Amino acid sequence: MGQVIVRNLDDRVIAALRTKAKLHGQSLEQELRTILSKAAVPNTQERVALASRIRGLTPKRRQTDSTKLIREDRDR
Repeated sequence: MGQVIVRNLDDRVIAALRTKAKLHGQSLEQELRTILSKAAVPNTQERVALASRIRGLTPKRRQTDSTKLIREDRDR
């Protein structure tokens, strides 16, 4: 497992996160792990953006109908 150090975090942010951790009955460290794990999963908007980027890498040429290819293969 890796480690991350976050420097220059505002004291009010740390206090708010400590309060959240207490409300959830866990340590500050575990609260931060939970928050970061949830933040790492891409949301729908991010997934759509990634799909668009990948689609943009595909050449803009006309694709052959797969039905036609299958029929040609069967006829051989």
